[in-house]
Amino acid sequence: MNYNLPFIPERPAKPRNVGLTMVMDKGLSLSETEGFIESSAEFVDFVKLGFGTSLITNKLKQKIKLYQKGGIRPYLGGTLFEVFIIRGLFNDFVRFVSDLGLDLVEVSDGSMKMDNKVKCDYISKLSEKFTVISEVGSKQADVIIPDDEWVAMMKREVEAGSWKVIAEARESGNVGIYNADHSANVKLIEDITRHLKIENVIWEAPIKSQQAWFIKLLGANVNLGNIAPNESIPLETLRLGLRGDTFFDFLPDNLKQQ
Repeated sequence: MNYNLPFIPERPAKPRNVGLTMVMDKGLSLSETEGFIESSAEFVDFVKLGFGTSLITNKLKQKIKLYQKGGIRPYLGGTLFEVFIIRGLFNDFVRFVSDLGLDLVEVSDGSMKMDNKVKCDYISKLSEKFTVISEVGSKQADVIIPDDEWVAMMKREVEAGSWKVIAEARESGNVGIYNADHSANVKLIEDITRHLKIENVIWEAPIKSQQAWFIKLLGANVNLGNIAPNESIPLETLRLGLRGDTFFDFLPDNLKQQ
């Protein structure tokens, strides 16, 4: 803060367990990465190198080292895990991640069909060597997962060794925990919050209205993911009540206008 304002929500310092922000890097150059780190590193906990971009990103190891030096933990998108798994290359995936010097991996099944027990076995194996984040939900809008199965899969994956579980929305924010019009799937979200610890869930929220909705529902320190690099500072202002969408949310009642 460049000025010590009163009535600003307290944000835990990094490294933190709650109030996490995960940014999606879909192909930043090294110079763009350096600029992003300079402006936003203190607000960002993780950067996901989206889907399969890491296989074609130039100077990948240099980019990863930039993030690590800047205090941001990078990891590879869950779709890349699936790219290896569907080809029967689990051990190759482990070697690839290890060779890149990463300590965090994502396990997902949003693009391919995978029995949840098999997925949990992968989570268990990977958790022996890495911190695991898993993702629940299909990337296909026509794949309907009953709410109780969403909750059951999330709980099983935490038990299998996932540090955090991501609630799927895609970078478009119109599947999974959201409806086609980008509004929240309130019933599903309520079921998840009722049965899982809030700190264990990262909610994908690529759109400002979705970010504000979750902050209003669960507070400034809700875990949010799939944030665009240039939206990390705007998101932090939402968390702190420094933007119109959350302007009154953290003020005492005597300062709130009717």
